[in-house]
Order: sequence, then C-alpha cells, then structure tokens
Amino acid sequence: MNNKPTIIIEGGGFKTAFTCGILDLFITYGYNPFERYYGISGGSIALSYLLSGQYNACFSGLLHLANDKEFVKMNRLLSNQGYMNIDYLRTTATEVSPLDIESATKRTKDKDVYFVATKIKNGKTAYLEPSKKNWIDTLIASSTLPFVTKGRHKVDGSNYMDGGWSDPLPVQKAYKTGSKNILVIRTSPADLKHSQSWPDYFGSFYHRDNKGLASCFERSHEQYNESIDFMLKPPSDCVIKQIAPRRLLKSTTYTYSISTLKKDYRYGLELGLNFLAKQKKSKK
Repeated sequence: MNNKPTIIIEGGGFKTAFTCGILDLFITYGYNPFERYYGISGGSIALSYLLSGQYNACFSGLLHLANDKEFVKMNRLLSNQGYMNIDYLRTTATEVSPLDIESATKRTKDKDVYFVATKIKNGKTAYLEPSKKNWIDTLIASSTLPFVTKGRHKVDGSNYMDGGWSDPLPVQKAYKTGSKNILVIRTSPADLKHSQSWPDYFGSFYHRDNKGLASCFERSHEQYNESIDFMLKPPSDCVIKQIAPRRLLKSTTYTYSISTLKKDYRYGLELGLNFLAKQKKSKK
C-alpha cells in the first residue's frame, strides 16, 4: 500500500502510434521513475517496449501490422477470428520487432506490472501480472477486442478479452492500492467523455445470457467517464498528471493509414518532449 510512482497507459488500437512517440522520448532520455505500471490493450504493448528499453520497436511493429494485408481482412468480419487477426501480435513481438522479455523482466524485478483484461466468465476486471513465461499471452489477452478480433484469449486456463471494457483507465484502482503520484498517458483529449457505442450495445445484447459480461458492455462508457471525473478532480492527497492530445488523433482505434500513424507518432514525440521539459523546469 506504499506510495509508488505509477504510470497508466490507455489503449486505443492504432491510436497507440501517439503513445509510441511519448514512450520513445522517455526511453531516449532515460525517464522511468515509476514503480507501478498499468497497461490497457494497445497500451500494454507500448508499455512492454518501454520496460524493455527498445526505442522505436513498438512503432516499427505497428507500421508492420498496418502494411500487412493479412492482418486486416473484411471478409473475416463474421468469422471466429475477426477481421483483425490479433494472433499476429505474437509474430510481431517475437519475429518482426522482437520484444526483449528478458530485459523487461529484469528491469521490473522489484516493481509492479499489470496488464488490464476482462474476464469472459463474469465481465470483471483482471489485472494480469506478466511473467517471462506468459508475457506475450497476457499482452494478447489485454488487447483482444470483441467483435473485431477473435474476442477472447486464454491465459492459465481462463478466457479474457480487452481490458478497455471493464477498466479502461484504472486510476481509481491505482489510488486504492496506494498510488498517490500518477501519470496517465492518454489517446483521447483529457476531458473527452464517451457515450455508449455500437459495440457496447451489441455486446450487451449478444452476451445477454451472461449477466456479468452483458453489464460490463452496458456500463463501459460510464466506467470510462467516472475515471475522467476522478482524474479531473482527484483526492487532495493524490497528484494525477496527464499527457493527452489536445485534439482527436489522425488515426482511430480501427482506421488508419501510414501517413496518419506517422503524424500521430510525431505528435507524441512533441508532447513527450514538452512534458519532460516541464518536469526538468519544475525540479529547478
């Protein structure tokens, strides 16, 4: 329960290009004062490369997926695999932009690392702790979007889906477990709230026989908005900083081009540099 400097990295599909820019700046300048880490969906992937200290590796992997015609195929839309083949993450993280799991585990030996996922069984949040043995599987579990990808991934005998549905911004979880100094890396403007989306509607209907999971879809946007309210007005003993785009990013969760990805990445570099400059100034 001790106060550990904490970083939370929001998901966002292909908006993660923006996050890659910020974290590449952190890697370049050796900025990593954190002792507790939360990654959600694509944020878990970006976080992994931060922890391994691999500059530009995450963005290179994202560009590879964007260029790969087998990753996205609309004729798989109604298949069990989904039109995005999430299992390509394993190939990307092991062959295309190999994640140095050995370095990531060594660097976090005495730190807390959580990849946020959602339990298919009941719709509750799972804060998965990656290990050298299951790191890639926990990444896939945290990033498996329902209706877009295969929608579930098994880790240690249990099925999970994307953590963005049950706890998209786990600031309250972090605070309750002792974090009082929190940095949140966003992929949406800081005060932009969500309304119920078509996947939320469809998910609550599709899983109507699973009350817990149906409720998870139904309340997802409310959970997100409650977290924004918490960040904008945190408790008096908690400091929450955000690095968030001032406008909507060029890429979206599902739509992108090489041009939009590069623009978002450069924007992340810019805001990352601004943040580090402010940190240096405040110390002086």
